[in-house]
Amino acid sequence: MARPKKNGTYLNVCIETSIYKRLEEMCDEAGQTKTVAVERALKKYFDEYDAKQKIMKELTARKY
Repeated sequence: MARPKKNGTYLNVCIETSIYKRLEEMCDEAGQTKTVAVERALKKYFDEYDAKQKIMKELTARKY
């Protein structure tokens, strides 16, 4: 039985070969797909970015 299709959007990128090799090695070691690894990395990056932006807005609001 086929897996249900993922609700997603395709993303084609060109990354440095050294970064791709590290991604591939990590995924092989962790037993996960490159898609899952990239999704997790992006989510973590976005969460950290959002948290920093929130702090910056709070600091800016206190100055005035």
